[in-house]
Amino acid sequence: MPAPAMLRALRKKGSPVPDLVKQYAPDPALPVLIAGPTASGKSALALEIAESAGGTVINADALQVFADWRVLTARPSREEESRAPHLLYGHVPGSQAYSVGDWLRDLTPLLAGQRPIIVGGTGLYFAALTGGLAAIPETPPEVRSRAMARLEAGELTAMVAELDPESRARIDCQNPMRVQRAWEVLTATGRGIAAWQAETPPPLLPLAQAQPILFDVPKDWLNERIARRFRKMIEEGALDEARANLETWHPALPSAKAIGAAELIAHLKGALSLDETVARGAILTRQFAKRQRSWFRARMKDWPRYCPAEALA
Repeated sequence: MPAPAMLRALRKKGSPVPDLVKQYAPDPALPVLIAGPTASGKSALALEIAESAGGTVINADALQVFADWRVLTARPSREEESRAPHLLYGHVPGSQAYSVGDWLRDLTPLLAGQRPIIVGGTGLYFAALTGGLAAIPETPPEVRSRAMARLEAGELTAMVAELDPESRARIDCQNPMRVQRAWEVLTATGRGIAAWQAETPPPLLPLAQAQPILFDVPKDWLNERIARRFRKMIEEGALDEARANLETWHPALPSAKAIGAAELIAHLKGALSLDETVARGAILTRQFAKRQRSWFRARMKDWPRYCPAEALA
């Protein structure tokens, strides 16, 4: 559901957004943190807080940083961006790797500006912001290239087996991005990522100094929204984005991890029908949302939960 429709639904169901602001973000001097699974309505609430109470909407989604997939990654529209300041959206070329450390460095000067409203679905960004980030050295390009090539060759299981036991126990070994990062760190530094994380410095923004909101919505409600949203993305220009990326497309590009990107490219190459593309895109998005919900439940237990009124109807 687009942001304006979400806000109308909130008001219709008896949960006026100003009341939500008073409840969840009453202190205009403190940053607001809004996390939750994809398609849950986070951006709508962030925009309304910015419009009604003031503030700058700042991206905390690892895929929305890339310039080449606005529609497919559900970045705010140009119309939405015109209604309030938006930062750290689409500011990174799709061919450039972008880490949580890069995000924290970009975010740091923004915390001193107009009240930050930091919103997104990348739990690791919020964990690093409120819990600290280990000072791991940059990965050499040749190590990253080797890691990407191995993943592309289907060597995920072998890469997991090569990790040190402590790191293997800590990361999500089903998540290729997490495995790649842990493998790169071990290969480049000789130390497991768990050992580096044990030396984490103080956080940039402790949770006690912010106003956190975690979207916690029913699974069935979210899955229905995901199914509608992926088809709507097609209608709103996701295929045009895929055409624009077709000539330079490579599955190892950082932005190629955008959910549904590979399927759209496959459709343009004649390997998938449009219906198959939409179905696969929705399935992949549901699987991603499930991983997000699991991560949030395990790692963000101290965050106040919020569920839009329409999800409870």
